[in-house]
Amino acid sequence: MGQRLVRAKRRIRDTGIPFRLPERADLPERLDAVLEAIYAAFGAGWPDPGGLDARRQGLLDEAVWLGRVVVELLPEEPEGLGLLALMLYAGARRKARRNAEGDYVPLSEQNPALWDAAAIDEAERVLQRASSLGRMGRFQLEAAVQSAHAARRTSGRTDWGAILELYDGLLQLTRSPVVAVNRAVALSETAGPAAGLAALDGLAQDPRLVAYQPYWAARAELLARLGRRASADAAYAQAILLEPDSAVRRFLEQRRSRIRPNSA
Repeated sequence: MGQRLVRAKRRIRDTGIPFRLPERADLPERLDAVLEAIYAAFGAGWPDPGGLDARRQGLLDEAVWLGRVVVELLPEEPEGLGLLALMLYAGARRKARRNAEGDYVPLSEQNPALWDAAAIDEAERVLQRASSLGRMGRFQLEAAVQSAHAARRTSGRTDWGAILELYDGLLQLTRSPVVAVNRAVALSETAGPAAGLAALDGLAQDPRLVAYQPYWAARAELLARLGRRASADAAYAQAILLEPDSAVRRFLEQRRSRIRPNSA
């Protein structure tokens, strides 16, 4: 990233590109790139829930602040609202993502009482406002998925059928392999592990997933649920190899130990 910034600065200097504040009328056509950049900043801060990494510290809060700026400048742009809602939902779970010992806690096992209720309530209002504008987009659908997960704090259950429908719409819109993996997980919760694994098998030839840890972790979990221990063990090994977060690696290693013969 530092090298990219240096090259960009050099190009600006050498070509004499002028700096100027864009006119308000210019903002909508630039919105997609701005939202992607804000979401990338949020994603860069996400692996550091405790705020202990100086390189990532504050990125989540800064991204949310930028999202609020976009909404203030373009209050009638539903995707700006959708991104803000998405970040608020995700950020609300920050304190629940690690336990007292610093171990990783997956979303399905998090205690909803630890979620930030005020942030979730704000996210609900922002998402409803986006929906009222009548133009659906990627960030709104992703936020709606998070809303369905957040509903567990009041209902006590996860509506996987609704989540699957949202992923169906998101996949149709984006054709993203990451979305396809998430959809396969949701499918496994509604139609069983065999159906989820079949959906993952359909993605196996996509080169973009070779180094995508959640694909291998999801595959390992479904194989384990089907009793295919050797294949599950190999998938867990690949997921562990690809995971940079030590807490998540420990979690995957614990999951792997359940299916290994010498784990007793």
